[in-house]
Amino acid sequence: MLSDRLRVLYLHGFASSPTSRKAQFFAAGLRSRGLELEIPDLAQGDFEHLTITRQLQIVERLLDGAPATLIGSSLGGYLAALYASYHPEIHRLVLLAPAFDFYHLWLSSLGPEAVAAWKRNRTMPVFHYAGSREMPLDFEFIRDAARFTPFPHFLQPALLFHGNLDPVVPLQYSLLFAATHPNVRLIRLNSGHELTDVLDAIWLESQSFVLDSDLAPK
Repeated sequence: MLSDRLRVLYLHGFASSPTSRKAQFFAAGLRSRGLELEIPDLAQGDFEHLTITRQLQIVERLLDGAPATLIGSSLGGYLAALYASYHPEIHRLVLLAPAFDFYHLWLSSLGPEAVAAWKRNRTMPVFHYAGSREMPLDFEFIRDAARFTPFPHFLQPALLFHGNLDPVVPLQYSLLFAATHPNVRLIRLNSGHELTDVLDAIWLESQSFVLDSDLAPK
């Protein structure tokens, strides 16, 4: 069976969860093809102390060196790229509006005064989409993010989907990344950051890329 040879993980975005629409969409599509999608909770019930380091550790513990395909959305896409850059056993990636240069994206979106207040107060209220409410986020989140390279270099094949109208992560980031990585195929879509209105198009392009048994690890 394909599921005996191939593991696929979905890494959800910031302030999201395994119940996100995109995660469940991919889970349903893969299940219809006989494969269960693994969707870890990257906050592990502790959003306040979320960091990129902690999220990468969750993926590392779950896979324990096993080959897998990674699907990642927004911050999850950035995490997938980071993880693949450290782990050559990762087979391939599907990146949905990956939040490249995550640290500077946050700094520019908040501004210096808000960042200073966050550092001074230690926590900052952030709207959590899955919880439908504001939750505190520790300043260590942004301090930890500064440790990581803005554009992780990996050699595995990847599909990269990005909306032409994305107001959160500039399309230019994905254009530059694809231009310097011949292993990455960029597919531009007439959509925003969430990409939830073009999921059928994404599935049409990505299902054979993920599921082709001739390309899966043996």
